[in-house]
Amino acid sequence: MCKKFQKINILFICCAILCLAILCAFANTNTINSVNALSLTSAKAMCVLERDTGKVLYSKNMDKQLANASTTKIATAITVIQNCADLDEVITVNDLAVGIEGTSIYLRKQEQISVRDLLYGLMLRSGNDSACALAYHVGGDMETFVNMMNDMAIKAGALNTHFANPHGLDEMNHYTTAYDLAKISAYALKNPIFKDIVSTKQYVIEKTNMSDTRYLTNKNKLLKNLDGCIGVKTGFTSKAGRCLVSAVERENMTLVCVVLNCGPMFEESTALLNRGFTDYTNTMVVCKDKIIYNEYYINQEKGVLNLKAEESYYLPLNNFKKEDVKIKYSLKELTGTIDEGEEVGVIEVFIDNQLQKTIKLFTINKIDVLNEQDELNPIRLEWEEKVN
Repeated sequence: MCKKFQKINILFICCAILCLAILCAFANTNTINSVNALSLTSAKAMCVLERDTGKVLYSKNMDKQLANASTTKIATAITVIQNCADLDEVITVNDLAVGIEGTSIYLRKQEQISVRDLLYGLMLRSGNDSACALAYHVGGDMETFVNMMNDMAIKAGALNTHFANPHGLDEMNHYTTAYDLAKISAYALKNPIFKDIVSTKQYVIEKTNMSDTRYLTNKNKLLKNLDGCIGVKTGFTSKAGRCLVSAVERENMTLVCVVLNCGPMFEESTALLNRGFTDYTNTMVVCKDKIIYNEYYINQEKGVLNLKAEESYYLPLNNFKKEDVKIKYSLKELTGTIDEGEEVGVIEVFIDNQLQKTIKLFTINKIDVLNEQDELNPIRLEWEEKVN
């Protein structure tokens, strides 16, 4: 009798183990990629966001104010590019930019060099002297240029950042956050000149009046080792630790990754970025070629108002989590003749009830009315659609 019960118990346990294994296998197919991304990094702070929408995919202490070393030069470079009319202008290096501590391209007093060459020296070699030479040229003095950097940061949406210098050497009141730095980098990467510079692996600065030819190699190893990598900048000081801003273009999506005070910064950034492209798909939620129909009445006459969005819009949506995406259409009051191509309302895109984008709505067809006083009454002034 005991042996019989033992056999039943063993059979029951085996079945339970088999069922559990099947359930685990099924669960893994759905959640293997939704494991907390925090396990992928030891960074003191981290943020991964999509460049065009600014949507945060993963984060860790992303609003913590920290030193960020030479990743500061991202702000320096875009500030110079936006405020310098001729990047090929040859300038004379300000004496105050010579002999700056830390990494350098070894500028010399009275050296004549182009702004463009200094930008490559700034972003590939991380020249602190390049940073100062550019600052003095564009700002006239250091304080003015640093103020320009801080103004740019605010424009990029970085509200918890304050720069005190253009190179990132440790200094009081020089800090940013992983989130702010990701926003600044996303903002800068929309500029084709900046993007071209930071994605360059090697560059040659031709001989100048004071120096032989300089051969520059980008310090960002991910440009060689990570598929689709387009930059951006490394950094290190004793206070900031190892810092890296990286970006990857792949599958119609650009992800920006910031790790601050992170020992294995290249390895962990690679893991986070690859994970982002596994977990998320860039999905078109508004198509500019889609015709949006809405019926209307003029007095007792019925017609069709054809509308379309000004632009298409994509959102990075999580493949393993159903996100609540809504499209809301709103029309203004319409009177008189409606011409083709007239702006008549907006489309608003929401994800989890948070507004992501507002897009103008235009007419495709012209609608004539008998009198200018006659009102065109659309059947729907406001309506919503669900994306998923």
